[in-house]
Amino acid sequence: MALLDPKERTDRGIATAATVLGAPASDPATPFEASCRDFLFAEVWTRPALDHRARYLISLAGSCNTGGTTQAAAYAHGALKSGALSLAELREGALHAAVYCGWATGQRWDEAVTAAASELGLAQADFPPIRAEPWAHDARMAQGAKNFTDVMTFGGPPPQTAFFEAGINGFVFGEMWRRPGLDERSRRFITVVGVCDSAAYTPIHSHVYAAMKSGNATQAEMLEFVLHYAIHAGWPKASVAQGAVLEQGKNVADGLPFSVKGVTP
Repeated sequence: MALLDPKERTDRGIATAATVLGAPASDPATPFEASCRDFLFAEVWTRPALDHRARYLISLAGSCNTGGTTQAAAYAHGALKSGALSLAELREGALHAAVYCGWATGQRWDEAVTAAASELGLAQADFPPIRAEPWAHDARMAQGAKNFTDVMTFGGPPPQTAFFEAGINGFVFGEMWRRPGLDERSRRFITVVGVCDSAAYTPIHSHVYAAMKSGNATQAEMLEFVLHYAIHAGWPKASVAQGAVLEQGKNVADGLPFSVKGVTP
């Protein structure tokens, strides 16, 4: 087995950080900064199991959800400069993050994108209105229920509470998930960061299942997601995510419907 050269690792970290962040990396002055260079960028960001577009989205959601505004602005700058994500897509990502991570996180994402766009001299991006046409309540509920099934791959709860009616059916699936500004796969990665950060058992398992069942991500990609997610959330939360990926990945592979602890919704 070949020996691993520390200098090669460091050189790879410097080059990868410059590519990912769109700016030259400074020499580390602390062990923490050295770990960013020698582990995060040299090892995690160079792993081939997940594309950079997905990694930017995970990093942005994770940074914003933990208050890392400086990190978020750096990732937004890199995503824009590299062309991995457009300004319009990043703006749409802020809206999606607001739903699954909270509106304060969405604001941090939006502000990070604004800072990066200003630094790069980009013009404001156009966006479609939240809803451009009039609607009837029952039709909106029916559309939200259909979109829930399309996105989640199983049916949702009836809209019998304010949360399920105005929130889940009315806005989340009735409007946001089907907005044209961001593709479904990208929305998945933002979503799983939010639900994993919530530590809520059923949302974690249901969205991990749907990510794989829909074909938006393979189990190998979801396992790679867990490693990248751990950078921002920490290893304890990532261990819960990994358990969900392993359990729900087996269910998907076996052709089983989504269930939580043996109870099918």
